[in-house]
Amino acid sequence: MPSLDPESIRNDFPILAKLVYLDNAATSLSPRQVVEAQVTAEYHYRANVGRGIHRLSRMATHQYQDARETVRQFLGGGQGTLVFTKNTTEATNIVAQGLNWKKTDRITTVLQDHHSNLLPWYRLKNEGRVAGIDTVPLNDGVIESSDIEACITPETRLVAVGHASNVFGTIAPVKAIADVCRDHDVALLIDGAQTAPHLHIDLEEIGCDFFCFSGHKMLGPMGTGGLWISDAVSEENIPRPLFAGGGMVDCVEGTAFTPVTGPGRYEAGTPNVIGAVGLAAAVRYLSRLGMENVGRHSAALARRMLSGLSEIPGVRVYTPADAPLIGTVSFTVDGVHPHEVAYFLDEAAGIMVRSGEHCCQPLMHALGLNGGTVRASAYCYNTEDDIDMLIATTEEIAGMVR
Repeated sequence: MPSLDPESIRNDFPILAKLVYLDNAATSLSPRQVVEAQVTAEYHYRANVGRGIHRLSRMATHQYQDARETVRQFLGGGQGTLVFTKNTTEATNIVAQGLNWKKTDRITTVLQDHHSNLLPWYRLKNEGRVAGIDTVPLNDGVIESSDIEACITPETRLVAVGHASNVFGTIAPVKAIADVCRDHDVALLIDGAQTAPHLHIDLEEIGCDFFCFSGHKMLGPMGTGGLWISDAVSEENIPRPLFAGGGMVDCVEGTAFTPVTGPGRYEAGTPNVIGAVGLAAAVRYLSRLGMENVGRHSAALARRMLSGLSEIPGVRVYTPADAPLIGTVSFTVDGVHPHEVAYFLDEAAGIMVRSGEHCCQPLMHALGLNGGTVRASAYCYNTEDDIDMLIATTEEIAGMVR
């Protein structure tokens, strides 16, 4: 398969004519094809799903279920269940609040992970629903399967791990972690918010139980995402849907009710039909590019950032140089607050980056960084020129304070 040529697709992203966008770890841009798919849905079959017999409802229901199948196949989900959610956070909370926990259960997490894969588990501990949280400590941004295994105890019920760090950009060996979890009869939840946009994902090959992701980081609309549940996890394992109400119920008798089977039991209320259509268009777009190509391109740009930024006096790079990476690199400039760096990059060169703690306060505390870091994150439409502009402008900022 030919390598990815970002110049050939940049016309699909009109906003790139005005700026250098390097905040993709937070939110990616959407191509024309995704926007047009949503507009078509609005104009031609705006209706609720599974609620009516008229043609618009039938069309909307068909498109919604087709979108579900498109995304499930994109993730290599086989016969597992794909639940549409607003984002990774909601997906994680469906599992956290839905499992039947015992008060003796323990959960293993990773200190460097995003709050969305920490706080739902902390909440269970704080409410006394589980016995405790065992946290993999900071190891220069790199997670090994042995780190996970060292934290597993006989009481461990679930391991929750980020597939890639949204601060360091490092990729965790989730297949090896899944093997460890299987050996210890422990469930595995993967936060794939950072990897679904960049890597070829084959959930059946990985062997996890739950996979959470966000559409807005993978060219899709905001307010879209999903939770994939392995066939090995029965509905009895998650008997308590996060929300109850319209659409998720099969039968109501008195005050008792029975949820429907399948993904609908976790999708109470009117779903984001237009968003699901847009998300399906996004994964079709990525499939045409080839996820192996996307991953290689993002990693190459990250390596270019690492090399260039590391050579600038007064710049400290926190992303390890010898680890598998997505497109993300974090750094600081001595004597300049990360927010000031981000502001100057925008004002001086139209470069959009993220600054601050990146929803990773435990990690920032461990690093001793009160102001967080500057995070630059590249994607399929970014070029080497974008990276070189970032490096040159950062060098200018560092030179101003020397």
